[in-house]
Amino acid sequence: MSELVKGKVAVVTGSGGGIGRGIALAMAASGAQVVVNDVSAENAQHVVDEIKVAGGSAVACTDSVSSAASAAKIIQAAVDSFGHIDIVVNNAGILRDRLFHKMSDEEWSQVLDVHLNGSFFVSHAAAAFFRQQESGAYVHMTSTSGLIGNFGQANYSSAKMGIVGLSKSIALDMSRFHVRSNCIAPFAWTSMTSSIPANTPEEKDRVKKLQKMEAGKVAPLVVYLGSDAAHEVTGQIFSVRANEIMLFSQPRPVRSVHMSEGWTPESIAQIAIPAMQGSFYKLERSPDVINWDPI
Repeated sequence: MSELVKGKVAVVTGSGGGIGRGIALAMAASGAQVVVNDVSAENAQHVVDEIKVAGGSAVACTDSVSSAASAAKIIQAAVDSFGHIDIVVNNAGILRDRLFHKMSDEEWSQVLDVHLNGSFFVSHAAAAFFRQQESGAYVHMTSTSGLIGNFGQANYSSAKMGIVGLSKSIALDMSRFHVRSNCIAPFAWTSMTSSIPANTPEEKDRVKKLQKMEAGKVAPLVVYLGSDAAHEVTGQIFSVRANEIMLFSQPRPVRSVHMSEGWTPESIAQIAIPAMQGSFYKLERSPDVINWDPI
């Protein structure tokens, strides 16, 4: 049995099922004391019971991540129950998929509140404890829907790309306190992804592939990133897809053009864009880029 996070205290948001449940169980199996956070009291308690039956230590917390006050209660639950906080896993999420031009203000706000604001609020609440003890690890869930793109997910994609920026900023701002922050874009079939449309033959094929990818496969990387073994790993974007672990690139300049007398709209059209056009990225979705079968 792994003891990679033995003695550490981990908060896992959205851990009443799916990927979060797998992470909570793996954290406990590797020696961590776990706060199982989920807005469903029944689901959260069920995971706590699973952990305790297996000999681990956990408590349930049903506070929402989507406001600063309730997010602070999640972190405080860890400190009150176990004395400190070492690992924050921002996993809580919802989907409100709809084409951009049909998306309501509420559908936009609900997804941003849980994914992006929730990741900020929970992370921010833990920051004071991490600074004081000069240690800590954040693991945030992003998505290839944001990193690459997908139909009908302007809200979700925006939130997930925002989380990438948040994670990098945390890694930079908190490095002086030996605090690390990384992202994972998970591929897994869960109750949340089960709402992905499967109307066209292509969509149906994608869903069949997703159904093969177990939620528990994401957990080992999360446990590692939360452990002291990962003390030099920060500011990175990973992905887990069945038995694959991928490291994602981050935006960097790919081509530059120069005009000594300065650019005009006309010279941009005639010179700059034609010079750079060969390096343009195609309008692709996640399954277009990661188009091989799960391994």
